[in-house]
Amino acid sequence: MCRVLKVSKSGYYRWRTAQPSERAKQNAKLKPKIAAVHAESRETYGSPRIHAELIEEGLEVGRNRIARLMAEMGLSATPEKRFCVTTNSNHGLGFAPDLVRRDFKPEGPNRVWASDITYIWTDVGWVYLAVVIDLFSRRVVGWALDEHMRDELVLQALDRALELGERDGQLVHHSDRGGQYASRDFRKRLTDNGVAWSMGATGCCFDNAVAESFFATLKKELVHRQAYRDAADARQSVSNYINLFYNSRRRHSSLGYVSPAAFEAAHQHQQETAIAV
Repeated sequence: MCRVLKVSKSGYYRWRTAQPSERAKQNAKLKPKIAAVHAESRETYGSPRIHAELIEEGLEVGRNRIARLMAEMGLSATPEKRFCVTTNSNHGLGFAPDLVRRDFKPEGPNRVWASDITYIWTDVGWVYLAVVIDLFSRRVVGWALDEHMRDELVLQALDRALELGERDGQLVHHSDRGGQYASRDFRKRLTDNGVAWSMGATGCCFDNAVAESFFATLKKELVHRQAYRDAADARQSVSNYINLFYNSRRRHSSLGYVSPAAFEAAHQHQQETAIAV
């Protein structure tokens, strides 16, 4: 065999008896940990978030090393599909001024909420998801999913967010110029609760980038990896994702790779410490 493969006998026997290097041993221990974090993230984490998770566990490992090992293991974050228009700004209902102006980093929770609507395909047709996101922590504070995208859909999402209470100072609600967010009932609900009304420019997704980013993440990590029978099936899946993973566990790059819940908890602790001092 050595003669056919043009390998020296001494080299072959040296290879047979060689011990794995220290690096190889470390990699062998790392791979199961990487696989476990990847599985716990619903196979959605790439190397940056897995790196943050392992660092928090006390492991000293570089991000490039994790990326290389993930490639060897065939692990990656996830893939994109179907299109449906959800925004109609040709409604003649009037528009609000842009009070946010792409400043997506308020100083505390419940200062600025961003809302939007997206679509999800099921075996019986489209269903629609409306969300309200707190820009401070990126937490989804309200959402609703139904087979229509009438005004009631965004009102239900808003009402869920308003139930949280705990508002300190002026709250701004920001959205695109869709007719649902310009409706009389929606504007009245904002006014009745002392919430300022804000809208981005027509056709400019960057003015509502955080909500757009959430939907891109939702589609990539959940929707495009599932097949839904109907609205009830989609609703249950989205509920599990938002409540059990996205808000409580998913690490966000914009938050320094901690979850919305952890980010808010750290802010609360900081506030309490400052008061005590």
